[in-house]
Amino acid sequence: MLSYILRMAKEIKGIILLVAILVLQSFNSIAAPDGKALFQANCAACHNPLKDATGPALQGISGRAPSKEWIYSWIKNSGNVISSGDKYANEIFLKWNKSAMTAFPSLKNEDIDSIISYVENFKAPSSVAAAPGAATSATPKGDNTLLYTILTIVLLLIIMVLASVNKVLSRAANAKEGVPSPKDVPFFRNKVVIALLATMIFVGFGVWLTQGAEFGRQKNYMPKQPIFYSHKVHAGVNQVNCLYCHSGAEKGRHAMIPSTTVCMNCHKQINEYTGAEANPLVDLEGNTIDGTAEIKKLYDYAGWDPAKKDYRRNADGSIAAKPTEWVKIHNLPDHVYFNHSLHTVSGKIACQRCHGGIQEMDEVYQFADLSMGWCINCHRETKVQFADNNYYSIFQKYHDEIKSGKRADVKVSDIGGLECQKCHY
Repeated sequence: MLSYILRMAKEIKGIILLVAILVLQSFNSIAAPDGKALFQANCAACHNPLKDATGPALQGISGRAPSKEWIYSWIKNSGNVISSGDKYANEIFLKWNKSAMTAFPSLKNEDIDSIISYVENFKAPSSVAAAPGAATSATPKGDNTLLYTILTIVLLLIIMVLASVNKVLSRAANAKEGVPSPKDVPFFRNKVVIALLATMIFVGFGVWLTQGAEFGRQKNYMPKQPIFYSHKVHAGVNQVNCLYCHSGAEKGRHAMIPSTTVCMNCHKQINEYTGAEANPLVDLEGNTIDGTAEIKKLYDYAGWDPAKKDYRRNADGSIAAKPTEWVKIHNLPDHVYFNHSLHTVSGKIACQRCHGGIQEMDEVYQFADLSMGWCINCHRETKVQFADNNYYSIFQKYHDEIKSGKRADVKVSDIGGLECQKCHY
């Protein structure tokens, strides 16, 4: 009996040691901020690591800026740095047509360090073309699902071993005192096991009901479109600003899908896709897409004759164009009010916050589930950017509390972001 107990103890020690090693090896990947994700969520709308866009190229910023503390101050509130009379800050301000950079007071110094590290080590995408049928995506960095699964299995094994040891010790103690031990109950008749299974089934059904059933939510929805339009090529490689095509995002409720006229502003001159070698177009199934053929589809919808470089005309003189039947991806229930301009202009929220890394998508899909809980959590966690934002000038009480040090920040929930009538009417 004693030898059995000692053997169980050694097995427990080995399992605990294995768990400790796994946790220590994965600690850095769990705790470290993701510089790429932070860059995409906060910086990618205006900056490219390697070339100038709406803002300057960021690679090499560590050597150009006066100090790391200056970078922290600039990112958190560039307006304060400019108004302080800083020479380098004012040179940047004048060089970029006096366009002030959006303030990011919620970013911690560690977050900024991660962004700088990502930018400084960023390399241009490989020019090697992907083979047809090849996998186009890898497991995202920072995904610890496998680790958590292993830890769960190991912990369950520890519980089973400890339960076995406890049973053996109890029987040994009972035998020593002359007390009869209870008979073993078959596994399938154990009340504790039955209760646990019932609870797991109940919880599992609830999870399926709220997530599996989806209730009309379309997370990861990626419909086929009439034209293969790559946001990666337009917004990513060529740095076309989101608002050039989706001008409604800063002016009204809807971001708006651009008409073919907007597309033709560029594609009257650009009639072929020349980036197939550096940036091959590949759909979700791994099929290589002919970008030039997709441009010809645009010409067909727009009624453009590339040979004559003029629009085709109907008998009555009107342009022989037809509407592009785009398939809508992001849908909200009719009883939900959402205003793009309130978020992009007043809230200064980057497009990637809701749409994900849109500048890296060849085929657009719904990044977030857009559920009520998802929106509410965002309102609870997001800090309102009060600095240099006239929209919030009416909240004088909060401005005074921030100046006096009574309040560090203001969340969306503080200004009515959780009120039912804000989104439902």
